[in-house]
This record gives sequence, C-alpha cells and structure tokens, in this order.
Amino acid sequence: MSERDLLIRRIQNGTVLDHLKAGSSLHVLSALDISGEDGNQVSVAMNVPSKRIVKKDIIKVENRFLRAEETNRLALMAPNASVNIVRAYKVVEKRNVEVPSSFVNIFKCTNPTCITNSNEPIGSELKVIRSNPAVLQCRYCSRILQVEEVVGTRGRIYG
Repeated sequence: MSERDLLIRRIQNGTVLDHLKAGSSLHVLSALDISGEDGNQVSVAMNVPSKRIVKKDIIKVENRFLRAEETNRLALMAPNASVNIVRAYKVVEKRNVEVPSSFVNIFKCTNPTCITNSNEPIGSELKVIRSNPAVLQCRYCSRILQVEEVVGTRGRIYG
C-alpha cells in the first residue's frame, strides 16, 4: 500500500491498534480512557477493508504507549487485535493480545451487592470461564458476566 492509499496518516511515536472488530473502536477508546483531551493526535478508521477479517477498525494514538493492564482491557473487547508500538515512524514492537485467565482490578463486577462494590477494601477479580466469546465469572459473588455487561460505555472499568 502506498502512502497515497493510507486511510489514516502515519504517526511518529505512539500506539496503533489494528484488527479491531468493525464498529468497536469507540468502545475501545472509552475502555482505554482515550479522549483526545490530552492534546495528542488520535485517529480512528472504522469499517475499513481487511484481508484478514473482511472489515476492521484501526486506532492510532500519538505519544501514548499501552501498558500491560491496558492491553488486558483490550484483550477482552478485541481478542484478535494487534498492538503496534511505533517509534520514529517504524514499528518497533508488535504484540497480539491474548485473553488472560482472569482480570484483577481491571473490570468491576456488575452485581451491586457484590462485596467488591461495597466499602470493603477488596478489588474485583473476574475469571475467564470461556474465551471465545468471552464469558466471565466474579470470584466473590460467582455472577456470570457477558463482555457487553463489563465493557460498556457506562464507566464500570477501573481507571
């Protein structure tokens, strides 16, 4: 693909999230707390052609490098995504995300009576009981959770 064919301008330094499920990029941005308010360039392409998955979304975030816990958040929402770290316009690291066996203090249990949603100093732990499609279970109250419940746009994610 030539520079002229690029849908989104290249970034000098930052993170490129590729192979996101088509139409999911706004949820991914919300879950990763990327709003663009920090002044860094954020580019989003939705429903672009893909040889691998027919259609995909792409997000490029300048001057932001995903940490491990952020990658875990992404793994639940976009298990087929790739994370590319870019420095000086070159990809210096390429990671495929994997759904871990559990999410500790990353997502909140949606059960309002769960002890993790009380004033007790207990963080959440959601075990992955099935990975594709992902199904989670709270370690403390045993509630079964679907991805859509946990990864909504309503701020249930730990910051």
